[in-house]
Amino acid sequence: MDEESRSLTDRLRDEAGGSPLFGRLLATQDDEELAAALTSAGQPLWAREIAAFRLGCRGDRRAFEALVLLLNHRDPERCVSAAHALLLLRDPRTPRAAAALATNPLRTAYALHPVRLLTALRAPESVPALITTLDRLLAPAEPHWRVALACVEGLGTLGDDRARPVLEAALPHPRLGVAAAEALGRLPAG
Repeated sequence: MDEESRSLTDRLRDEAGGSPLFGRLLATQDDEELAAALTSAGQPLWAREIAAFRLGCRGDRRAFEALVLLLNHRDPERCVSAAHALLLLRDPRTPRAAAALATNPLRTAYALHPVRLLTALRAPESVPALITTLDRLLAPAEPHWRVALACVEGLGTLGDDRARPVLEAALPHPRLGVAAAEALGRLPAG
């Protein structure tokens, strides 16, 4: 069991409250049983999360929609697990979905993990989405500076010169300036 699977198991054990379904979903090697848990009416969130995570990590695209919903959940730990499974899933729809979540101004409070996933994906959608999100978050008194910082760090990691103007705009920001300078240093000499 890898670290993300262990973390998911530990986190959901209490939520499952001793349900025998918990152990079955963790032990099964049957993708159809996992898919049934994902789509059957009346399943608790923890069961759907286990099923989506396990299917996603195994490359089964039936998990995609559930994982995207979990990526946008108010519980950051659910977002982390969903991002991990989406990265392993390698579904071509993932970058577009992560970009939509990251750039949605109504969901900025939940955008940290979509931003980090966009960086890890290195998809064509990644840089434009991170630029758009960061640009919006440079407004004075913006409370979502952690999301902005993830954008700055992601743009530095991706090293795309299109990010230069927004990274330069981030330099005077007290919580972003050092990271913006480091990110600018990672861009190609222009």
